[in-house]
Amino acid sequence: MLHKKDLSRVKEVWYCAEENKPIERSDIVKGYETGKNKFVVVEDEELKKIAPTTATTMDILQSVPSGEVDPVYFESSYYVAAENSTAKPYVLFMAALEASGQDAIAKIAMRNREHIVLIRPYGGGLILHTLYYPDELHKANRSATPQAKYTGKELELAKSLVSQLKAPFKPGSFEDTYRENVERLIRQKQKGQEITAVEQPRKAPVIDLMEALKRSLASGKARKSAPRPTRKTAGLRREA
Repeated sequence: MLHKKDLSRVKEVWYCAEENKPIERSDIVKGYETGKNKFVVVEDEELKKIAPTTATTMDILQSVPSGEVDPVYFESSYYVAAENSTAKPYVLFMAALEASGQDAIAKIAMRNREHIVLIRPYGGGLILHTLYYPDELHKANRSATPQAKYTGKELELAKSLVSQLKAPFKPGSFEDTYRENVERLIRQKQKGQEITAVEQPRKAPVIDLMEALKRSLASGKARKSAPRPTRKTAGLRREA
């Protein structure tokens, strides 16, 4: 973020509304609002005193068959490393999970919050997924499945389309097109060139579902037969 006038960096300023002036980060304390403009101040040292045991120790609660936890509960993923003193327990735990086809459910505190996590073997090590609690999934945000009828022939065509798209999942085969376009835009602006616009496809309204499915099948076959372009190195830092 830059100041439009002189392109200088914009920094975050902590501001006191009561005194109408900026303040230092060291002058800020944490508080919980108990009523309108009424707060209970909580110090960091006080939070440390009431931290659960999971703040320093991970509690393994149970094991579940691999793949049983619905991915909708997955929040963030972390690699789990071992120190020299815990190398053997780490490797033994990973081997036990692999041999039994199980994942572990555990509880751990991170960033002033207690998490339920799933630990599973991955790529010769362990990976940890923090899980949402059920009340965090916000069922109110889900939309109802529409009611619509389809024919057997339409279903067969749709299944043919799904079957045609079947392929092994290879993460490396996917590219961030938007990022590549932004990098190209930056290079063109650096060189004073005209910005290359991306032609957007025209999307006609779907009136005949059968005809739309047939077009999708034909389009899929054409993509499979077309040669794959070679990706060029972007040459810009990741931060771009």
